[in-house]
Amino acid sequence: MGANELFSLADKVIVVTGGTGILGGSFVNGIAEAGGIPVIIGRNEKVAKEREAAIIAKGGKALALVADVLEETDLHRAKDSILEKFGRIDGLVNGAGGNIPEAVLQPDADIFSMNIDGMKKAMVLNLWGTIIPTQVFGAVMAKSGSGSIVNISSVSSKQVVTKVLGYSMGKAAVDCYNQWFAVEVANRFGDAIRMNAIMPGFFLTEQNRTLLTEKDGSYTERGKLVVKNTPFKRFGKPEELVGALIYLLSDASRFVTGMQLGVDGGFTVFSGV
Repeated sequence: MGANELFSLADKVIVVTGGTGILGGSFVNGIAEAGGIPVIIGRNEKVAKEREAAIIAKGGKALALVADVLEETDLHRAKDSILEKFGRIDGLVNGAGGNIPEAVLQPDADIFSMNIDGMKKAMVLNLWGTIIPTQVFGAVMAKSGSGSIVNISSVSSKQVVTKVLGYSMGKAAVDCYNQWFAVEVANRFGDAIRMNAIMPGFFLTEQNRTLLTEKDGSYTERGKLVVKNTPFKRFGKPEELVGALIYLLSDASRFVTGMQLGVDGGFTVFSGV
C-alpha cells in the first residue's frame, strides 16, 4: 500500500462534532482534502451550511447538521440523517468542547468559593460531550465492523495551567476515557474500532482569545507566558492539527489505539529552563 493510499480517507464518512468552531473548521477541510466526506455537526446552522457549501463547490461531498452534543435526541436524529444519505459512518472526531467563563478561577478569587456549577458545566461539556456522541455514532461503526474515533485532549490535562480548572479537569477525564474505552472496545470488537486522541497545545480559538490576546491582537501577559514556554515560540495554527487527525483516522494508524498524539510546539516537554 502506497503512502497516498495509506493516508487516504477516500469516501469515508467522518462525523465532526464542534464542526462550526475554529479548530473544527480545519478538521472538516482537512478531511475533505484527504478525500473524506465530513459531516459538520454544530449548533451554528449558518456556519455549518457555509462550510458544507464550500466543500461541495470544490467538488467534494459534505453534510451540515445542527445538533447539540449533550442532547442524545439531537444526535440520534443526526445519525438517522447520515445513514439515510450515506448509509454508513466510518469515523468520528469529538471536536466539541472547550472552556466556559464560569469555570475560570481568577488569581484573586477565593479558591474555597469557586463556582462549582461552572466547574460542573465544563466537565459535562468536555467529558459527556465526548462520551455521548461516541455512544450514538460509535454504535453504528461497531455494527458495520470498522471505524476510528478521535478525541481532543489538551496540554492542560498534563501540566497545570492556571485559571482553567474546569476545562483541565474535563480534558483529564477525556484522557481517562480515551484509554479505558480503547481497551474495552478492543476487547469486544478486536481491531475493528480504534480510539485515540490529539493533544493540542495553545491555538487561538473564540473561547481562549480574550485570555491570550488583547483587542489589538497583541499578547496579554498570559499569552506572552504561553509563547515563552513553547519552544517554537508561537501559538499553533489550526491547520497544523490536520496531519495528526488524518493519521489517526486513516489506515496509517490501524495498529494504534488508546494513544494521545501531542501537537504542542514542545510545550509539554519544556521545563521552562
